[in-house]
Amino acid sequence: MGHLDHATFGWLTPVLSYVMASIGAALGLRCTVRALGATGRSRRNWLITAASAIGTGIWTMHFVAMLGFGVTGTEIRYDVPLTVLSLVVAVAVVGVGVFAVGYGRGRTRALVLGGLATGLGVATMHYLGMAALRLHGQVHFDPLLVGLSVAIAVVAATAALWAGLNIKSPAAVAVASLVMGGAVSSMHYTGMLAVSVRGTPSATTLPGATAMQFIFPLAVGLGSYLFLTSAFVALSPTTGEREASASAQRPVETVAH
Repeated sequence: MGHLDHATFGWLTPVLSYVMASIGAALGLRCTVRALGATGRSRRNWLITAASAIGTGIWTMHFVAMLGFGVTGTEIRYDVPLTVLSLVVAVAVVGVGVFAVGYGRGRTRALVLGGLATGLGVATMHYLGMAALRLHGQVHFDPLLVGLSVAIAVVAATAALWAGLNIKSPAAVAVASLVMGGAVSSMHYTGMLAVSVRGTPSATTLPGATAMQFIFPLAVGLGSYLFLTSAFVALSPTTGEREASASAQRPVETVAH
């Protein structure tokens, strides 16, 4: 049985992955709040941004954490197409959830369906990412811990969507995002506790790319996207600010006529 190390770089990868999950959650919640205060194309665009932020944050959290994953007696590589597919799945399923909340007529029903779809999608993203692992040996999963990780994902997703519907102030969003980052990290490490590896010594070269060849550059790129999008959202005026600006300009326009 190969010895598994989930933090080969110490606390660096767990802390950094938690930060990325929290940033994605904070950005997604702020975009959802903006979407609920908008209409038409603007609402759709805010929801798309929310889905990409949360999905990207979750994916980045997973693979930053995986940078610290090691198994004695074997190197680890990643199947590139499966890894990219896990990113697409993460963004797509989060999109289903936020659009259900953004356009759903029955709030409770939309919340339940959106949370279930998003949670199952997040779990699918995680296990697709695990399926992308290439190592000398066989990977096994504890079914009970897998089920627990899926349940955590569903609860975390539902809580995130509820927060998007009910939490408006920036301070409350910040607190909610920290909680969501912890929930997503808990789901990941619960899923990783379900993993065991039976090593098979081999001198053959593994297919795929190493973490530093593929995962690290992609995670850095997506992390940069989250930071840049955060700056855009922070500088973009809210609906209330636009309405206040418009009302302040109306008397001036009347005098001009």
